[in-house]
Amino acid sequence: MDGTEITTGIYKQPVTTPLWLTKTNFVGDGQADLLHHGGPDKAVCAYPSEHFSAWERLYGRSFPAGAFGENMTLSGLVEKDVCIGDIFEAGTAILQVSQPRQPCVKLAKRHGLTDLPLHVQTTGYTGFYFRVLQEGTVQAGHPLQLMERSARPLSIEYVNHIYYVEKNNKEAMHAIVAEPALSEDWRRIFLKRLEQS
Repeated sequence: MDGTEITTGIYKQPVTTPLWLTKTNFVGDGQADLLHHGGPDKAVCAYPSEHFSAWERLYGRSFPAGAFGENMTLSGLVEKDVCIGDIFEAGTAILQVSQPRQPCVKLAKRHGLTDLPLHVQTTGYTGFYFRVLQEGTVQAGHPLQLMERSARPLSIEYVNHIYYVEKNNKEAMHAIVAEPALSEDWRRIFLKRLEQS
């Protein structure tokens, strides 16, 4: 967009063969900026395919699987239906939802659309991250099976709303940081807001 050269792992291609999923990523994949991406709390980025049609209408172009840099393009699992702490079986791996995905400048650069991260934020069509509780083999087309939900379910949609809209809702932030499965990055952010309010 501005001619600046960056290193990124956001360009993804579909894979049909089984892949081994470790505690930090799929074998053969990786993150370029380990300060802001990756790590145990953000081992797998998932994005709902249901949102692609909205982006295609808005921008008049195609958004295929992997367009948002996700490791898993999902069907039938959107932000309002997924909660922090949800545990899923994926092949022989076991995954746990840890936080919403935060849109960054690399998403804008990937598509040449400066306003895309803001639209992702305002629509709540962010996708989300999994941590890996049990390493294993995952293959495209295999279903994600919900195994367990938190006793205090907080949907990704709700956590996004508090993060981006109701930024001073202390009661909500206290409830969010009380969820043990929340990623450490997002816990620190909400705790800092609570300290400053």
